[in-house]
Amino acid sequence: MSGADGGNSGTGGRGAPRGQGGAGGPRRAGQGGSAGQGAGNRRRNEQGRERNRGGERQFSQAAPAQRTRRADPARLVAFEVLRAVAADDAYANLVLPGSIRKHRLDRRDAGFATELTYGALRGQGTYDAVLARCVDRPLDQLDPAVLDALRIGVHQILAMRVPAHAALDQTVGLVRAVIGAGPSSLVNAVLRKVTARDLAGWITEITDGMTDATAVAALTHSHPEWIVRALRQALVAHGRDAGEIDALLAADNAAPVVHLVALPGLATLDDALAEGAEPGRLAEGSAYYSGGDVSRLPGVAAGTVRVQDTGSQLVARALAAVELGDRGTEGPEHWLDLCAGPGGKTALLAAIGQDAGVHLTATEPVPHRAQLVRQALRPLPEDTWTVRVGDGRDVGRDQPDHYDRVLVDAPCTGLGALRRRPESRWRRKPADLVSLAPLQRELLASALDAVAPGGVVAYVTCSPHHAETDAVVDDCLRKREGFERIDAGAALDAVSIGGALDAGHGSSAQLWPHVHGTDAMYLALIRKSL
Repeated sequence: MSGADGGNSGTGGRGAPRGQGGAGGPRRAGQGGSAGQGAGNRRRNEQGRERNRGGERQFSQAAPAQRTRRADPARLVAFEVLRAVAADDAYANLVLPGSIRKHRLDRRDAGFATELTYGALRGQGTYDAVLARCVDRPLDQLDPAVLDALRIGVHQILAMRVPAHAALDQTVGLVRAVIGAGPSSLVNAVLRKVTARDLAGWITEITDGMTDATAVAALTHSHPEWIVRALRQALVAHGRDAGEIDALLAADNAAPVVHLVALPGLATLDDALAEGAEPGRLAEGSAYYSGGDVSRLPGVAAGTVRVQDTGSQLVARALAAVELGDRGTEGPEHWLDLCAGPGGKTALLAAIGQDAGVHLTATEPVPHRAQLVRQALRPLPEDTWTVRVGDGRDVGRDQPDHYDRVLVDAPCTGLGALRRRPESRWRRKPADLVSLAPLQRELLASALDAVAPGGVVAYVTCSPHHAETDAVVDDCLRKREGFERIDAGAALDAVSIGGALDAGHGSSAQLWPHVHGTDAMYLALIRKSL
């Protein structure tokens, strides 16, 4: 949970806090308002003070006429995104940009809304445990909209550099404006209880007396317990120390910077670097950008500069560079992306191969995602690529022994990209592993059939879970002869800056957020013998 404030300290980024002479504050008699308004405010203030006498119902230290009664646009954006995620099963990264544009946030407030949105989603498990100590009923009995507003308030209070009074006042104002006056009183009372401790104090409180290390880590780092167990097991399975689990979980909660790649032969990152991007430390032609709206960078709109995690860049480059066996034929190579949508790795592969005359075929079963692949490939000559709408599981049967390099970027749980899609940690269930397993094996089997003698298959997942990685590869190869596994760690080293990633374990490779600053990408490389 980040401590960044995104440049907003509770004022909406626009001058004085509302209620203190700002746009939403009260007008005094003689200062632009009427005497009648002043008298009305005095009556409301006295009524509010009377209600607050004689007990613990001290919902606000501000007089009623001074309380914020409008929703700050940046906080409203965060609220709208959380509501879409909860009510519509939406993805925050898809909803957030549109909401920012709708409310016309400037760069500073857009940064604040982004941190507030993703921070509240990442911290949901910890924050709900805190709220459970401050609400007088089970959380599932709260109006879901009120619960989302409380999460937004808690994140500001415990993990952002927003003064507690501003976080409370603005959150209550948001609730009053978009939900109602009654719920705003509840939110006010609950958030005042939250301000009694800082985040470390609350974690001590909610984990007090617990002896299960997994449960403690789950609450401390806001992950479901099953994911904590799975990630700890994945560390061990890939040759790392189980004691790294806290660092891995903490990396999941750090706000990630945007990773960029310039498509080889089509663009450079010079303009992005001039706009404040930093050169990438791991992959050639990459950069890190944290300067705001990435769509404003030259090359991004044209598709020649792309947003792509460095881990994805590295696995694509490794497949393109690894040595083939004896092909038995001459002429340009034919490459296949078996599960291409939305097309990020596809475009990078096609760009890498264009100088060598490579023709790349991209297969995607969902029409609208196939269209995204076409858009990603748009900057490249049309005669260098083909997009087919179809099931990748059929390619091996329909085109056996045909392709020299095959990428299987298999559908998976995405446990390796939780920092970029924080809502996924609350959606995914252990049962998803069972439902995805047959599909992963069938896709890899199709790729092994489709690859030509001497060719190479790359099996890739954005998950380190053993059930989605080595278990899939081992099962598929156990039933076949004529295939050998290539040292994937060495292949990644060969295409990385510095050449010493420490990602290999046996014949497969695993990248990690807390070690490499990438998504937890898994790579296995398999060569078909003649």
